[in-house]
Amino acid sequence: MIDTGDTAWVLTATALVLLMTMPGLALFYAGLVRSKNILSVLMHCSAICCAASVLWLVCGYSLAFDEGSGLIGGLGKAFFGVERDAVSGTIPESVFFSFQMTFAIITPALMVGAYVERIKFNAMLLFSMLWLLVVYAPVAHWVWGGGWLAEMGVMDFAGGIVVHVTAGVSAVVVASVIGVRKGFPSQVEPPHAPWMVMVGAAMLWIGWFGFNAGSALSAGSDAGMAMLVTHISAATASLVWLVIEYVRFGKPSLIGLVTGTIAGLATVTPASGFIGPLGGLILGLTGGVVCYIAVDIVKRTFRVDDSLDVLAVHGIGGATGTLLTAFLALPILGGIGLAEGVGAMDQLMIQFTGVGATVVYSVIATYILVKIVQATVGLRVDEDHEVLGLDYTAHGETGYKL
Repeated sequence: MIDTGDTAWVLTATALVLLMTMPGLALFYAGLVRSKNILSVLMHCSAICCAASVLWLVCGYSLAFDEGSGLIGGLGKAFFGVERDAVSGTIPESVFFSFQMTFAIITPALMVGAYVERIKFNAMLLFSMLWLLVVYAPVAHWVWGGGWLAEMGVMDFAGGIVVHVTAGVSAVVVASVIGVRKGFPSQVEPPHAPWMVMVGAAMLWIGWFGFNAGSALSAGSDAGMAMLVTHISAATASLVWLVIEYVRFGKPSLIGLVTGTIAGLATVTPASGFIGPLGGLILGLTGGVVCYIAVDIVKRTFRVDDSLDVLAVHGIGGATGTLLTAFLALPILGGIGLAEGVGAMDQLMIQFTGVGATVVYSVIATYILVKIVQATVGLRVDEDHEVLGLDYTAHGETGYKL
């Protein structure tokens, strides 16, 4: 039976999650790149939003949430072939479809940050849509659609595995194949518009309430607590980055603070519906430190030009939160508890299996897909196009009056 309160909340949450991509993530990324590439990033996020929406209707939703095997759903809900009054829990299935569609939009859009300023537009779009079907939809089915990880008992409330781990590790694979930007790392210019990054981060923070609290799929105590712990984790991780930068450089930066915000949000996502306020505080502290260290490791140790730190912030943050859920969900720490007969170490192994399997599958599948795209339409723009900037060379427009 449809509950109008639950339906109203998930409708609202759907709009909030779409706000995360359009325009939150788009502005966040656009401010981080050089001025000559601002429109290309906005174009990437906008095009992914449109194409992913159509593909989700055609078959993405069905592959993720239709009955099938433990590995992938069927095609019984292709083109959303269900009755108009079909119900999913206490909300119309059309609302559940739309809510999940916004997740399918933002996940490939997150990956854009790893290979901005050097990828062909058609390659980006082709890869993103192939990836949505080959990586995102199967993993969503594993965790949320009744697949093998769901049967195992993995805990991922709002996408630590499904969204952040898949996007993080897949993004760094593409970045590794496409190569570094010209002049990386010493000659790469700093973000051209920190104010724009802050505005985008603020929209992401607000939208994340829909992302996490909306995943309760009801307007009740679970949604309320998920919203609370999400905010606490974001605020805590922001302060962690502020303190680290102040101690390390003597001047805390705006870019650093809001990057910490996103790290805290990504880290709390898988745990948000299972933990209490103390858990949110712990995840903010842990995620802030771990993600900050990961940024240095990816770029300085491994020399991978993950341009906007997708792996370090989203992939590492999502994995950290997923693993710590095994402990922070315990009632002694304010959590809802684990399944009957399951101990914290048992749950940790389940969580580790979920993260590990997703990492391995995402890396292999993404590498195959990116090589296919490279062999068909090409992957990287010409050097002169990269120097001139993708706004003009790829789209014939400029973000600023010259």
